[in-house]
Amino acid sequence: MEGVEVKEKDVCVKMLAAPINPSDLNRIEGVYPVRPPLPAVGGYEGVGEVLSVGSAVKHLSPGDWVIPSPPSSGMWQTYTVKEESVWHKISKDSPVEYAATITVNPLTSLRMLQDFVTLNSGDCIVQNGATSIVGQCIIQLARLRGIHSINIIRDRAGSDEAKEMLKRLGADEVFTESQLEVKNIKDLLTNLPEPALGFNCVGGNSASLVLKFLRHGGTMVTYGGMSKKPITVSTSSFIFKDLSLRGFWLQKLMNPDKVNESRNMIDHLLCLAREGKLKYEMELVSFDDFHTALDKALGKLGSQPKQVLKF
Repeated sequence: MEGVEVKEKDVCVKMLAAPINPSDLNRIEGVYPVRPPLPAVGGYEGVGEVLSVGSAVKHLSPGDWVIPSPPSSGMWQTYTVKEESVWHKISKDSPVEYAATITVNPLTSLRMLQDFVTLNSGDCIVQNGATSIVGQCIIQLARLRGIHSINIIRDRAGSDEAKEMLKRLGADEVFTESQLEVKNIKDLLTNLPEPALGFNCVGGNSASLVLKFLRHGGTMVTYGGMSKKPITVSTSSFIFKDLSLRGFWLQKLMNPDKVNESRNMIDHLLCLAREGKLKYEMELVSFDDFHTALDKALGKLGSQPKQVLKF
């Protein structure tokens, strides 16, 4: 692509790294509710270094590290030009792969733990899709607050290794879906309280398992539907358990009036990453090898860590 003129309020950023998220692929497929005007460049989050600034730019200088906050399209390119208001300056001590991936999945985890139910130390949450980055972050962020976690994963090769990985992150219990094919699922809760809050990113039977764990008056928050199967809820769950079903979409929290709040949360999450208190599995891939990274992100090569393109 030809270079773009840097106007007085613009910042030219040399990209350092950007992940391939499921929502990026959904945008390309045309099935995501928010679509950039065409023609468009993919990628919705990432980290870069300021190369040059327009004459009216006040708070950024060449050499600064920045991320788009709120996330902004067009991160899968070596250089990108956007107005200063798009960019949030971060500490250059931040690990590049965490800086590139902090604004979507970890922020989703933090907001979901805070926005729906008031949780106290000693409380419990339950989630499916626990090996996802959101799932891994929920385990760690909950543990930092003294909140227990029950985690559900798919039956697949390597599930024992996945259980151990989640336990190292701080998971209290990890079950495969087949382990939960019992008459009374709550008999499996030995020393843990019934969860007040559940998270669902799978749908289908896996969502039903989350609902079975919830206590009376509990809430299940859905933020994804990886199985592409609907959520089925029994009448008794509504009448006798008084369960609530909610949805979470990070995009709704990206309004201009919430920018500072989100950026403060991002700074907090990056601080945890620098301190080693927030970890998740990623694979840094050279931008030249994006074809392989794309195949991995699409699931064509089996279960793979988050793919992060390094420019």
